[in-house]
Amino acid sequence: MRIITANLNGIRAAERKGFFDWMKRQRLDVLCIQETKAQEEQLSADAFHPKGYFSYFFDAEKKGYSGVALYCKKEPDAVRTGLGWPHCDTEGRWIEADFGKLTVVSLYLPSGSSSDERQANKLDFMDRLRAEMKKMRRRKREYIITGDFNTVHKEIDIKNFKSNRKNSGCTDAERQWMDDVLNKDGWTDAFRVVEKGPDNYTWWSNRGNARANNVGWRIDYQLVTPGLADKVKKASVYTENWFSDHAPLTIDYDYEI
Repeated sequence: MRIITANLNGIRAAERKGFFDWMKRQRLDVLCIQETKAQEEQLSADAFHPKGYFSYFFDAEKKGYSGVALYCKKEPDAVRTGLGWPHCDTEGRWIEADFGKLTVVSLYLPSGSSSDERQANKLDFMDRLRAEMKKMRRRKREYIITGDFNTVHKEIDIKNFKSNRKNSGCTDAERQWMDDVLNKDGWTDAFRVVEKGPDNYTWWSNRGNARANNVGWRIDYQLVTPGLADKVKKASVYTENWFSDHAPLTIDYDYEI
């Protein structure tokens, strides 16, 4: 099973950059997209509905903002959107699909970088999300929560750790949340099962030649329940072509859907 997650920072812009041509060559089972920045009715062109894939969207109410999507090779048993609180559901930040006893999620966790108010909103979102993730752990299902968490976990996950300690995405509180989810609540960071080394990033600022110098952040994840932790076989971040300020994260699992 191959799962890919990609924050596209605009699905229409990514399509123009060749994203869907790349996607078709990946032999993927589920593609999880964040930041579609489009309403579903704006995506009626064939390019956004490749033959052989089932597509599902959850848009933000605000046009040109946020939004998540799933592209599935196999038709899901069920698809659900939202988690029940406004800054998740009105901003189009959660979509999930069931395949047998597995649920795959595309999540776009808020950024708090624009203001203190947005940072408080993000921390509230994280608290609510952790409570939901604890409920998931009590169900007799496996989960893969993919997406842009807008948060690094450890110093190894960001090039300039010390200078970013007070910035949203790298604060002690946010990294502690990630630590608690992984070490107390039983989730596994699938990428780190097979890739232990530094300089593995998924997002780069558009400033200061960050991409060329690999001055990045690893903020895109696939978090999995215990039954899938030993099923992770391979992980890769695709950086040969650029569809966005993020790079697609691909993980292969010894699992069938």
